[in-house]
Amino acid sequence: MFKDLDPILHSQLRLAVMSLLIGVKEAEFTFIKEKTGSTAGNLSVQISKLKDAGYVDVLKQFKDNYPQTICKITPQGVTAFETYVKALQTYLPK
Repeated sequence: MFKDLDPILHSQLRLAVMSLLIGVKEAEFTFIKEKTGSTAGNLSVQISKLKDAGYVDVLKQFKDNYPQTICKITPQGVTAFETYVKALQTYLPK
């Protein structure tokens, strides 16, 4: 039958962030913002939720005297994403 979908990943923006990170393993906040078309505030909130769930690590640093935020997918995040995709496939006709 249908499998439960992870409520953390079942959000359009959080799923978009995870989809980006699964392919590149890490990305700058500005890159994610540009690719998702999100506002900085909304993206920040959604990344915090992913971080709290243990799906991403967030590294804040300075590069050329400018703040830089790097997001990296964690092994737990990879597993959660793969599980989500498999669960979603149970909703598709065979």
